[in-house]
Amino acid sequence: MQKTKNVFIQLIDKPDRKVIIKRGVTATEYWTYCNEVGCDVWGMLTSIKSISGEPICLWLPKQYIKDGTSEYVQGVEVPCDYSGVVPDGFDIISLPAAKYIMFQGEPFAEEDFGMAIEEVREAIKKYDPSIIGYKWDKNNPRIQLEPIGTRGYIELLAIK
Repeated sequence: MQKTKNVFIQLIDKPDRKVIIKRGVTATEYWTYCNEVGCDVWGMLTSIKSISGEPICLWLPKQYIKDGTSEYVQGVEVPCDYSGVVPDGFDIISLPAAKYIMFQGEPFAEEDFGMAIEEVREAIKKYDPSIIGYKWDKNNPRIQLEPIGTRGYIELLAIK
């Protein structure tokens, strides 16, 4: 018998904010993104003080994608009044306040990160937000946090 894995769900309110992002070219996921822009972007982003406490990866809706750039980006959320440095080669976008559902898997062994990601994504595919009176909001980005074994894999999807 296979052990059941839990995926925890929580409603999150994101405020109006800006996001400093590094765009890729054609990336729709992490590995292609790293091949296009390098894997050192994350280090640059961790040096910028974030309102969420850590950098994020986003799948941008069409209205935030510039011609010739990727849907998948890495970034850091900053306050709307941010006036600090935007590193060369990075852009800044404004995002509205939005409600999200956070899907968080169980803690995992670091070498099992791929399986942990798939378990959460399978739970997302099966989830219907109408059971809590919402529907998916495709006008706000999907958010991915760094897979850290001790806290579990986390993705956030916007709802309205």
